[in-house]
Amino acid sequence: MSSHGIKDKVAIVAMSCTPFREHWDKGVDDLLIDAAQGVLATAGMAKDDVDAFWLGTASSGMSGLTLSQPLKLTGKPVTRVENYCATGSEALRQAAYAVASGAYDRAMAIGVEKVKDSGYQGLNAAPASHDGTRRNLTAAAMYSLVLPAYAARYGVDEDELRMVVARIAEKNHRNGALNPLAQFRREMPAEKICEMAAVAGRLSVFDCAGVADGAAAAIVVPAEDAHRYCDNPLYIKSLSFVSGTGGGLIDPDYDYTTFPECQMAGEDAYRQAGIDDPRSSLAMAEVHDCFTPTELVLMEDLGFCERGTAWKEVLAGTFERTGDLPVNPDGGLKAFGHPVGASGLRMHYECWLQLRGQAGPDRQIELSSRRNHGLVHNLGGYPGEMVSFVSILAPELG
Repeated sequence: MSSHGIKDKVAIVAMSCTPFREHWDKGVDDLLIDAAQGVLATAGMAKDDVDAFWLGTASSGMSGLTLSQPLKLTGKPVTRVENYCATGSEALRQAAYAVASGAYDRAMAIGVEKVKDSGYQGLNAAPASHDGTRRNLTAAAMYSLVLPAYAARYGVDEDELRMVVARIAEKNHRNGALNPLAQFRREMPAEKICEMAAVAGRLSVFDCAGVADGAAAAIVVPAEDAHRYCDNPLYIKSLSFVSGTGGGLIDPDYDYTTFPECQMAGEDAYRQAGIDDPRSSLAMAEVHDCFTPTELVLMEDLGFCERGTAWKEVLAGTFERTGDLPVNPDGGLKAFGHPVGASGLRMHYECWLQLRGQAGPDRQIELSSRRNHGLVHNLGGYPGEMVSFVSILAPELG
């Protein structure tokens, strides 16, 4: 990879997150104002103290005016970015690199999406091209192909594997039930999920991420200035982003049991952060569980377990909130909801709470001096045609 990284050069000194909901009583402006006011109050800043802004949104605005108008920003640079479902993380990545470059001392990354009352049930897939090389299936259909492929490759009974991914949904709903900001706050047994009617392949609606409105924000500053604003900042150890070629759609050898872009982004992030063994270094991970089979594959692509063993680790409880490596302790996309422009920053917000010991008595994971790093993973697109983001954060320098 070409990136030299910005390890320990930039710190997150404040974060905020709105509830992810069907916000029938709030518009884009309201959500942005709520997130911005929350993060500014946490940092002890006024909006004029922020030098530059990066706004992530996929469909709720087309320029920096989407943010500068409701916040009444005067003479400030506001950059609107979009990178599929990794849009919120892309806003943070660009704000962090701007601060690391020395161009700005204080930058805000903020993400928002408002789709519930727009006339769409979710974000529409891009139209298929006319040359026959692009997929024309729904996202749920594309990710449903993972289950039979994984079962065939690793010799797992398909009915057992169906229960495994339902266990993933059960875990994330159990975590979301404890989270006051999550969209879905009821537990859902895996057996009930398996009994539901299929919407694509063998996936039911409860194998799919929720569609929600929401916003989240972060303020980043040079690491040496962090304690001017915060007693316990988070330091960025790595930021990696990989765009695929889309070749999986026409590659006869691509078998849907791995997402190469995610593996490459993870390996690059570990290299930047100086991590040799993620399983022994990470206290937690927030991963992009847009569909339950996605989380299954990511456990292997991100190096949390060996190939062909993630299904066993799920059944063993490895990735539970109280397990050896908690994954999506806030409920993930599955229970928290997925307003595209905000999701990546929401994932960082959970690291912000957990790694600083502020998630609350019912939700706080176990931390130690040996395992105090958090990983955030986003992806956008579909198997064989994907972009992927991975960051690693920690509460200490070095």
